[in-house]
Amino acid sequence: MNSLCDELKELVVDTLALEDVTWAEIETEAPLFGDGLDLDSIDALEIAMAIEEKYGVTLGDDPDQNQKIFVSIKTLADFVLGSS
Repeated sequence: MNSLCDELKELVVDTLALEDVTWAEIETEAPLFGDGLDLDSIDALEIAMAIEEKYGVTLGDDPDQNQKIFVSIKTLADFVLGSS
């Protein structure tokens, strides 16, 4: 699980070309939106596409469920593990 979380942190940094944060600085349970990395819906779409490409898992059409998946790196990892 920890290695998957680290992979997802790297994926977020690389996909969004974040220059002011490294993957090692991202806390696994820190919020991705708001006070955390301050991502927006476009960022979420880019991450979702990168996750689909790398892990072969696709998010559904339920916005409430997707919002729960994108709470943190940990919830993203739980989704990837549960979908593979």
